[in-house]
Amino acid sequence: MFKRVILLFSLFFVSSGAFALDRNEVNPEFFNRFNDECLYRYINEALENNHDAKQASARVEQYRQQAKYSLGNELPSFSVSANYLGIKVPQLDNFQLKKNAFILPFMANYEADLLLKNRDKTRSSKKSYEASQFEEKAVYIALLSDVATVYTNILEYDELIILAGEKVDIYTQILNSDAKKYKQEVIGTTQLNNSAKNLEIAKSELENLKKEQEILLMQLAVLTGNNADCINTISRGKFEDFEYQGTVPNEIKSDVIFSRPDVMQAEKMLEKAKIDVRIARKDFLPTFNITGLWVFNTIAPGTFFSWESSLAAILAGASQDIFMGGRKIANLKIQKAKYEELFEKYRQTDLEAVKEVNTALCLIKHDTIIDKNTKQKLQYEYQNLANERRKFERGTISTPEYLNSLSKFIDIQKETVQTKNQRLVNYFTLYKTVGAKL
Repeated sequence: MFKRVILLFSLFFVSSGAFALDRNEVNPEFFNRFNDECLYRYINEALENNHDAKQASARVEQYRQQAKYSLGNELPSFSVSANYLGIKVPQLDNFQLKKNAFILPFMANYEADLLLKNRDKTRSSKKSYEASQFEEKAVYIALLSDVATVYTNILEYDELIILAGEKVDIYTQILNSDAKKYKQEVIGTTQLNNSAKNLEIAKSELENLKKEQEILLMQLAVLTGNNADCINTISRGKFEDFEYQGTVPNEIKSDVIFSRPDVMQAEKMLEKAKIDVRIARKDFLPTFNITGLWVFNTIAPGTFFSWESSLAAILAGASQDIFMGGRKIANLKIQKAKYEELFEKYRQTDLEAVKEVNTALCLIKHDTIIDKNTKQKLQYEYQNLANERRKFERGTISTPEYLNSLSKFIDIQKETVQTKNQRLVNYFTLYKTVGAKL
């Protein structure tokens, strides 16, 4: 009993501070490896301001208090009440009681936890609290991964918008050239219309890119806990300077995989379900209660707080339910079925964790090769463009022909930007799948 009292007071003092996730648990320093101060700043803003993450922290606090509440049920309870009493009693010789009196009863109740029913309930609540901590960690890891992914996509769109603007300029020049040819009756209406159509397609593509980037900017603002109206003030680095400075492991240890927040949460919930089955079994056993009563009053002669005028009693016994309509049996079967459900969920979570980590490593491996090949293809196309440039300067090819070659080069530049972005996003995916242990 004394140990439980000490434990209760320790919980109150240790956990009385503001609840918040330990930053080191989600490894925000990982995002400092991308040579971009803006990204690291937005990561910190998300940690401090994101409302979804704060909701997860609040849920953890709820489970923490529930565990403390359950622990309180293991301890005795004390109560006192002040009462006025007006009574009419028979007149007996040598026995006088006052008709108006003040009564002050002190009552103590304690359920002797001989079968550890309440202890198991506290253990069950503690498992829920531990599971909520892992859920909170998973929310924060997913948040930081989303912030980094959105930010990288914004940088990608910066480059794509520039390239799309160059294509609009190219098709504008081609249309102007074809318009002159049309006036000279060198080309027909069809070619002129096709040139005009290509220009409109390029303009629409540019507008789509601007639209999608604006949506991403608003998403980044919300993820960092800011108003979506501030998108014009969101600063960012350059995509060409944005690169991962760390090393990527070829394989991930199983200890890292099985310590992921979702795996640990499933494990804690399975442990809780096992305890709940034990609690359901113990519900068939009797409960042992001790009740003490000490009543001070002004009915009997004597001073108010004297032993002679007070009433004291103690009651100790066991109670056993005889018939509950089958509820206890049904509850036991429910808890067993829930345990089986969570056991299968735990096994599936393990399989999914291994698959996601291997998928992330696979994406990094192949997308790195694709990005390298695309860069090499860009070099070849650059050489081809240089050849076309020399032909144009010698007058061997026309302006539209050279501009079409330039357009092809821009298309491969666009592809290079996209493959680099995909490779970078894969790093954030790996960060998420290994539970920030990267």
